[in-house]
Amino acid sequence: MEHRPRRTLRPRAALPGFGLTLGITLTYVTLLVLIPLAALVWKASSLSWADFWTAVSSPRALAAYKLSFGGAAVAAFVNLVLGFVFAWTLARYRFPGRAFIDALVDLPLALPTAVAGITLTTLYAPQGLFGRWLEPMGIKVAFAPLGVIAAMIFVGIPFVVRTVEPLLRSLDPQTEEAAAVLGAGRWRTFRTVLLPALWPALLTGFALAFARAVGEYGSVVFISGNMPFSTEIVPLLIVTQLEQYQYAEATALALVMLVGSFATLLAVNLVQMRMRGEASRG
Repeated sequence: MEHRPRRTLRPRAALPGFGLTLGITLTYVTLLVLIPLAALVWKASSLSWADFWTAVSSPRALAAYKLSFGGAAVAAFVNLVLGFVFAWTLARYRFPGRAFIDALVDLPLALPTAVAGITLTTLYAPQGLFGRWLEPMGIKVAFAPLGVIAAMIFVGIPFVVRTVEPLLRSLDPQTEEAAAVLGAGRWRTFRTVLLPALWPALLTGFALAFARAVGEYGSVVFISGNMPFSTEIVPLLIVTQLEQYQYAEATALALVMLVGSFATLLAVNLVQMRMRGEASRG
């Protein structure tokens, strides 16, 4: 009898519906991400290169870039430190009121940004609860760049905490105990045992907090005072130009914000990929 060779069956995926889910994903990305971004680029391209450069490099725009990107970077660094402390406390300790503090961490995500801005302005205004004590010391928060950074810190800290806390919970405390038995101090244990494992999560939290702060509008617009060349952020400048029917100039500024934010996220992702590659080779 002639024996026919058996066909090797392709291994079936654990979850069915790859084609359908991929199609839904591509449709979603195309309709809600790619088409709006393409429209943004198309509208900005209606300007000549000279007009485009004038719109994105005016002194007012440069001052807004400096505050938006610079303030977001400072806020992200502050959130990196504070978020790690909060995540460490929630992951490693049990204390009365822990559930309440854990819920407060997510409050900036649930609270309307306008409410957050009004609350921060009320607290840090010259006659506010905190402002009345800070103003005599020469620390002006409301209607100053410091207030913009404070609002950015407020909206960005949940991203660091919620990114780092699950990883801290998954780390085995026995590795720290082993390092202590071998004679490593607390700082050396943190630097050589914990920090390498936490770096990817810390970078992700930093990138998310930075991106959230760069695009923040509702909470910043109240506490900043919206003074050009001083406390005006790029999103507010874009809204101002839209109100003046300068649509092409507004989309040009939005395109700069898009490129800057995407470049930051891409750089962080590349660093993470490199770190994962080095870890796998090690």
